[in-house]
Amino acid sequence: MKLLAKYYKIDDAVVGEDTIVRDFVNLYGCKIGRGCKIAAYTEIQRGVTIGDRCKVEAFSFIPTGVTIEDEVFIGPHVCFTNDRHPKAVGNWEVTPTLVKKGASIGANATIVCGVTIGEGALVGAGAVVTKDVPANTVVVGCPAKRIKVKKNAGKNGKRR
Repeated sequence: MKLLAKYYKIDDAVVGEDTIVRDFVNLYGCKIGRGCKIAAYTEIQRGVTIGDRCKVEAFSFIPTGVTIEDEVFIGPHVCFTNDRHPKAVGNWEVTPTLVKKGASIGANATIVCGVTIGEGALVGAGAVVTKDVPANTVVVGCPAKRIKVKKNAGKNGKRR
């Protein structure tokens, strides 16, 4: 890990080799793979798993219940949720969310818990994802709707 930060909180986290962590980041009880970049003002909570070569931009929030596979881009201010019926008092129920390999999530997107974002998918900036996003699909809007399927996508969602 390359800790390029003066102010941070890393508690019981496993951080892979060549991963860069910037200032004002909270990491606790999570696992982050190799070669990742974690930007400033990001919080990654207990139980989160992030794969190799991922990029998490500034001000992102990734709560318990989220799994992110390899080579995923999380844009600035992306917010994941983890409870379908949140409340201030009492117990809550964590609902898992999965982001598959090579997916990209644009700035200010909100990902409502319980969805899978498919391999190579693209979530547009500001989208609110309430349903699964198929592999190699572009979604935008509130709620997010499919506008395009990427053509000639290979196994990892990249064009050939």
